[in-house]
Amino acid sequence: MDFAMLAVIVLAGLVGPLLAYPRRWHVPVVIGPLIMGIILGTTGVGYLDFSEPTFTFLAQIGFGLVMFVAGTQVPVRDGDLRQSLGRGAARAALVGAGSAVLGVVLATVFGTGHAALYAVLMASSSALLILPIISSLNLDGPQVLALLPQVAIADAACIVALPLVIDPPQVGRALRGAVAVILMGASLFVVLSLLERRGYRHRLHHVSEERHFALELRISLMILFSLAAVASGSNVSIMLAGFVFGLAVALVGEPRRLARQLFAVTEGFFGPLFFVWLGSSLDLRALGTRPTLILLGLLLGVGAVLSHSLAGLTGQPLSLSSLATAQLGVPVAAATLGTSLNVLAPGESAALVLGALVTIVAATIAGGLAARRQRVSTDREP
Repeated sequence: MDFAMLAVIVLAGLVGPLLAYPRRWHVPVVIGPLIMGIILGTTGVGYLDFSEPTFTFLAQIGFGLVMFVAGTQVPVRDGDLRQSLGRGAARAALVGAGSAVLGVVLATVFGTGHAALYAVLMASSSALLILPIISSLNLDGPQVLALLPQVAIADAACIVALPLVIDPPQVGRALRGAVAVILMGASLFVVLSLLERRGYRHRLHHVSEERHFALELRISLMILFSLAAVASGSNVSIMLAGFVFGLAVALVGEPRRLARQLFAVTEGFFGPLFFVWLGSSLDLRALGTRPTLILLGLLLGVGAVLSHSLAGLTGQPLSLSSLATAQLGVPVAAATLGTSLNVLAPGESAALVLGALVTIVAATIAGGLAARRQRVSTDREP
């Protein structure tokens, strides 16, 4: 890793906003750096070496920050969301049951033995992707409101479950690590709530802003890296550490200044770097030598759409159930963790990401259909 390579990585990250700029396309900003990573990495010209220690370490920091931001964006303090919690939990459970069946079918057909992993992937939803789509399309109404707890529950449950299913022989160690991270997150929530109620956080914020100390950002990064140390030491994805800390902050209420600072650090550098690294680590040539893996990736995406459509049995419109299929963090973590643990077949990690891309396309189309339906419904009102 040198400054020339770092400049190329940052330049590659700029492709994300370029592709996402046309609003009518609804292309997630992460797609650009992911594609550039594929071009510059293992599959393409080979300029970027994903195994380079410094590059890998910076990417892990980026992943932790991306998932921290994702956790802070879950609307856990929304009173209306809490009222819809029961229905959202029931729908998430229904989707999970359908995903379990499809996971067994896919693992049996392709002979991978990863039924539980596929089930978790297909059941997951990404609040990081879905919430911006809802916001950009101005989707609202009771059905949209009921979708939010479903997405939040699926996102959180699958993030916790992934370390337990990715490497079954090490499930005991992963379970202990996951419990430790979750307990630390719960303790953080208690401490942060106490500091908030007694006004200490506000005083710290005032001093930090007045003296330009950036104390909230420094303390947040220290806590995140501490959780990441516990997670990485027990074969648990850094994804869980970032998401749990993000949820704790969201439950207390994230200060706007801290949100802006974290957005700048994450979206300005570490986030794009992570997705460039991820793209560089994917070996799409292995998909070419094993075409069945291409089919596996496509079927994982289609299976996610089918399993989420089961929520329609409870009255959820198909456009919204398809919107809930959008996945990012869990498939990315599965590909990253699976590669580092050597538990995936050559090219299988690329198949997992391909499945995620299928769900993003489906969710983008579904979001447009939901917006159109909402406009038609509004026009018909007297």
